[in-house]
Amino acid sequence: MNEVAARTGDDAKTESKILSRKDGGIGWLIFNNPARHNAVSLDMWRDVEAVLTDFVADPQVRVVVVTGAGGKAFVSGADISKFDSERATAEGVKHYNQTSARAYRMLYNLGKPTIAMIQGYCIGGGAALAVCCDLRFASDNSKFGVPAAKLGLGYAYEGLKRLVDLVGPAFAKEIFFTARQFDTTEALAMGLINRAIPAAELETYVTSTARTIAENAPMTVSAVKRIIGEAVKDPADRDMAMCDRLVTECFASEDYIEGRNAFMEKRKPVFKGR
Repeated sequence: MNEVAARTGDDAKTESKILSRKDGGIGWLIFNNPARHNAVSLDMWRDVEAVLTDFVADPQVRVVVVTGAGGKAFVSGADISKFDSERATAEGVKHYNQTSARAYRMLYNLGKPTIAMIQGYCIGGGAALAVCCDLRFASDNSKFGVPAAKLGLGYAYEGLKRLVDLVGPAFAKEIFFTARQFDTTEALAMGLINRAIPAAELETYVTSTARTIAENAPMTVSAVKRIIGEAVKDPADRDMAMCDRLVTECFASEDYIEGRNAFMEKRKPVFKGR
């Protein structure tokens, strides 16, 4: 990931220890605190919200990749060195939790597909961040865990529910009860990650996958993401009218015409998201 983190020119912006750039329909969100294994402070969570807001507003960004700089960690959780200044009081804990929860929620509910590119440590808040993404691709030397039970931390319903939806209640309990680190083989068996990739091939694999997604019909991809989001809700909470509307909008779109024409003409479609 060093290559991506280092490319910070006119097409990128730096806000505190969060980097972002846009390239070929892909928005890159990079946690850039390698000296602390990309541990996250309060300011960094605020900057994540700003970057995601920018990506949402830009129609050229069709997929978002979240990763960490330095090659040794995705995100290793909260920056414990900041606990005394940011989380020593009840008010401080509440403010930090509310700020991080907004960032998690924004990523989880993002209307565009998201990919976590994980290399190295994916611990605590890093695991929670990865779970908020639609897809998780990890290097084969990555480590996963949530050490809340070793730190005496409380863990809110919203984050636990996302993990349970992903890996099921039994694995979620094992992750939290033991508070130990799991390797990629275990993470893959749990369903915590989609694929384990050799470290040297990870960025190429993720970039290729992201570009494939970016080239597909944005309305279809977005509709599928939102409908699957409804599918994991309790039946009484599902917005079936919205699901039907999204499908109808796809069939009424210019992209549907373009997709049919491209298929018949044996060429690559050029989708516009409308």
